[in-house]
Amino acid sequence: MNDAATQLLATQTRVLPSYVQGAWWQPSSGTPTRDASTGEELALVGSDGLDLVGAVEYGRAVGQKSLGELTFHQRALRLKALAAYLTAVKEELYVVSDRTGATRRDSLVDIDGGIGVLFTYASKGRRELPNTMSIVDGAPENLAKDNSFGGQHLYTRIPGVAFQVNAFNFPVWGMLEKFAPAFLAGVPSIVKPATPTAVLTEAAVRIMVESGLLPDGALQLVCGPVRNFLDTLDVRDHVAFTGSGSTAAQFSAHSSIVSGGVRFTAETDSLNAAILGPDVSLDSPEFTAFVASVVSEMTTKTGQKCTSIRRVIVALPLVDAVVAAIGERLAKRVVIGDPRAEGVTMGPLASTGQRDEVRRSVEALVAGGGRIVYGSLLDPAVINLDGTVATAPDGAFLSPVLLQFDDADADAVHEIEAFGPVASVIGYRDLADAVRLANRGGGSLVATVASYDPQVVQSLVLGIAAFHGRVLVLDRDDARSSTGHGSPVPHLVHGGPGRAGGGEELGGIRAVKHYMQRTAIQGTPAVLTAITGQWRAGAPMGIGAEHPFRKSLSRLHLGDSIISELREITLDDISHFAEFTGDNFYAHTDEEAAAANPFFPGRVAHGYLLIAWAAGLFVDPAPGPVLANYGLENLRFITPVSPGDSVRVTLTAKEITPRETEEYGEVRWDSVLINQRDEIVATYDVLTLVAKD
Repeated sequence: MNDAATQLLATQTRVLPSYVQGAWWQPSSGTPTRDASTGEELALVGSDGLDLVGAVEYGRAVGQKSLGELTFHQRALRLKALAAYLTAVKEELYVVSDRTGATRRDSLVDIDGGIGVLFTYASKGRRELPNTMSIVDGAPENLAKDNSFGGQHLYTRIPGVAFQVNAFNFPVWGMLEKFAPAFLAGVPSIVKPATPTAVLTEAAVRIMVESGLLPDGALQLVCGPVRNFLDTLDVRDHVAFTGSGSTAAQFSAHSSIVSGGVRFTAETDSLNAAILGPDVSLDSPEFTAFVASVVSEMTTKTGQKCTSIRRVIVALPLVDAVVAAIGERLAKRVVIGDPRAEGVTMGPLASTGQRDEVRRSVEALVAGGGRIVYGSLLDPAVINLDGTVATAPDGAFLSPVLLQFDDADADAVHEIEAFGPVASVIGYRDLADAVRLANRGGGSLVATVASYDPQVVQSLVLGIAAFHGRVLVLDRDDARSSTGHGSPVPHLVHGGPGRAGGGEELGGIRAVKHYMQRTAIQGTPAVLTAITGQWRAGAPMGIGAEHPFRKSLSRLHLGDSIISELREITLDDISHFAEFTGDNFYAHTDEEAAAANPFFPGRVAHGYLLIAWAAGLFVDPAPGPVLANYGLENLRFITPVSPGDSVRVTLTAKEITPRETEEYGEVRWDSVLINQRDEIVATYDVLTLVAKD
C-alpha cells in the first residue's frame, strides 16, 4: 500500500505535508480534518511557515525549464504514462477516499474520472497538436499585394505558474482536470486543495511524485491556507478557482487580477436545472430517464457537485406526479451510511460543517416559500461500518431532501443553492415560461432537457443556451449511453456564464490554450516560416535535383519542392473520366448546358480528374521514404479547366511532424495546381507518412 494510505490508516494523527520546491515539507501544526462518517481525526492540515514565494519562483524557473524542454507530444506521452501508473495503484486512493464520505461509485467519478482526463488529454495532444512547442492559430493573412508581408496568430505558453484553488467535493478530478491542460501547455501547476478532503489530494500527488514521471517543478502541492497567494503572482501566472461565488468575487477584485495582469478563471455556484418537456407522459421512457437523472444527481457525491440538479422544472399538470416518482425512487434506492458498509448507496457530506451549512440553506429555502415533500433535516438512521444502525450518527449524514415550490417565481429557489442532496420542483405554464425559469438561475454550468419532440427540444435548447455552459438532451435513444447531466467530459467545455463564474475549464484543446498567449506575428513569409515551423508561400523554396519524395524525414526541410511539367487536358480525357467513374455531371458532358452555367465557359474537366493527374505529375513511383498518402485537406477548386488547357503542380514541404513513438512522421505538402496562363486552378494540402531515416 502507498505510504499516504498507510499513514492515513495509522492510529496516530499525522500532520499533512505539502510538496514544494521538489521536496516534502511539513508544518508544525494545523487544522484537524476528520473521517466524514465517524468523526475520527485523520490529519492536521496547515501551512504556517511555508515559503509560498519560493514555491512560485521554483515553478517559474525549474518547472518552466523542464516542461519547456518537451514538445506537446512528449508531454502528452508523459500524461498517458502517468494515467497508466495511477490506474495501476488507484485502489490505494479508493482506501483514502472512503474516509472522505465517498461511496465506491462516488470514488469512481472522482478518481477514475480524473485519470480519464489525463488519458483524454494525452490522446488529444498527440492527435490535435503539432510535435512542437507552439500552436499556429488559423490561416496566414497576406498583408501585401506582392505577398512580401503577412501575419499569423501564434499561441505560446505563459511564462509563470498555474495556481489551482480547488473545492472539497472532487479532490482528485478537480486537480487533474486543471493539471492536464496546463501540463500539456507546458505550464507548471501549484495545487491548493480544500482542507476537508486534502488527505486524498495529498495521496494522489504523492503517487504522482513517486512515479518519477513528473518533470522537475511541474507539480507542487500546498496543503493549508494560502490567504495571500495572489500577492505572489503577476502577469506571468494563471489562477483557476473552483468554489463559492463570494470567494471568487473577492479574488477577482484583487489588484493582482484587476491591474496586475494575472489570468483568472472561476467555476462557482450553479443552480442547474432539469426541464421535462410538455410532450412527455408518465409512461414514456423520457419520464423514467428524467426521474432517474434527478435522483442520481441528488445522491451521487451526496449531492456535493457543482453540476448537480438543483431546480426540477416540469409542466404544471405533472408536478405532483414528478414529486411522487422522485420520492418513490429515493425511498427505494437510497441507503445512507458509512461508505465502507455493505449495501450503502449514499455516504455523509464531506464534514459536519458542510452538513450544517446545507441544513441552513434548506431552512432558507423553506422560509422562501418551499415545503419539504421528501426527507427531513433530522439526523437520519445510518448503517455503521460494522453493520449496526445508528440514529444519532457521529458523521456528517443528511437524508435526501426534495422541496416543492407552489410559486415558481419565488426568489429563494432561483438564488439559494443547498450544496448537498437537495433539489426543488417548480412548475411552468408553457415553453417560454420554462425557458424564463431556467434562465432565472443567472447562469449555470449545465441543464438537462428531457423530451422526444424535436421542436420542443429546439425551443428549449436555443432559449436557454446563452445562460448555460452545457446542455444535455435526454431521450429514449441516449438514456443508456449518455454520460449524464452531472458529468463533465474533458472533450467539451466545463464552465458557465454569470453566476457559474464565467470560466471555461476543459473543452479539449481549448483548455490548453487558456494557459497560452495568442500573439499576432507580422513579417515576411521567410520570417513567419521560421517562427511557426510552417512553410508560407513566398518563403524560400528548395528545388534541387533530388525529388523530395526520396528524402527521409531527417533529411527533408521546410520548403523542399518540386515543380512539374505541364500536362494538356483533352476532351477525350474528360469524356473517358466521366464514363470510367460514372460522374456524368452536365458541366463535364453537355456543352450547351455547361455554357449556360454562370461558373463555366463550356465543358470543363472534373476537379477530381485534375487532382488525380496532379498526383501523377508529382509522385515519385519507386519505393522510398514516403510510406503512404493518408489524405487531402483544404481542397479548393478556383479556376475551371477547359479542353486544350494545360496544368502543372508545385508541391512544397509545408510542415514536418515526427511521431515520438514511431519510425515515421507526418509531412504536410502545400499543393498548388496552375494552368498555362499561371492562373491558380486548385489548392490543397497532401498528407503523407514518411520514414524518419
